[in-house]
Amino acid sequence: MNTYSSAVFNFVPEMAVKFYKELRKGNKEVVKQITNDFFIPFVDLRDRKAGYAVSLIKAGADIVGRPAGSVRAPLVMPTQEECQALKKLIERVK
Repeated sequence: MNTYSSAVFNFVPEMAVKFYKELRKGNKEVVKQITNDFFIPFVDLRDRKAGYAVSLIKAGADIVGRPAGSVRAPLVMPTQEECQALKKLIERVK
């Protein structure tokens, strides 16, 4: 993999950069840890509703103090429960 891009750069940039660097180094243990601790639960949240690929990024940006506003209809923002789950994921990797 020569390049890596993820919208999570918008709210967990340090983790996203670490993931990329460790991936490039071939550090399977760190890559597996970040994948299990963050990306798999994040994808589980994202898959709950169509459009959450956008909504969760906006919610994550808001959680870290970089508000990006709400999505436009027909998309919807995550529920409070889902935002709490996202906040816990963010805290886990910070």
